[in-house]
Amino acid sequence: MINQCMIPVSKSPQDYQAFRISPGDTNRLAIVFDPTAANSSLTVCIEIFDCGGKTPPNRHLFAVEMFFVLKGQGRATCDGKTVTIKAGDSLLVPPTSTHVIENTGNERLYTLCIMVPNEDFVELIRSGTPVELDEEDLRVLGRSDFIC
Repeated sequence: MINQCMIPVSKSPQDYQAFRISPGDTNRLAIVFDPTAANSSLTVCIEIFDCGGKTPPNRHLFAVEMFFVLKGQGRATCDGKTVTIKAGDSLLVPPTSTHVIENTGNERLYTLCIMVPNEDFVELIRSGTPVELDEEDLRVLGRSDFIC
């Protein structure tokens, strides 16, 4: 048993850097943790889809990608199989599977996305155009949009 304590890395939504990978994209990715901050080959981000927004069809050779829907509703297609998704749902995409996530609702779709290993994902995100998170994004990511 190893008795060592690591100081955890702590961030809040105001710390996240957000990007559009390509100028015409209808989704944005806010980086939560990357391999440098996590000291591990993983990428954690929040993917934000505008109404009608979707990812281009994509696949990863080695990485497993997990999506957890934080808010909104949509459709996920993986290797020709389609399921509807809504807040609380999760989706696990195995390596080499061609997949698309699409917002089918009338509000933004927010997903937590985790990719292991990184497979140059964060580098692809950072190669895009930086964008700001707006008030709605910060409300959702700060969970202040929920009424108790």
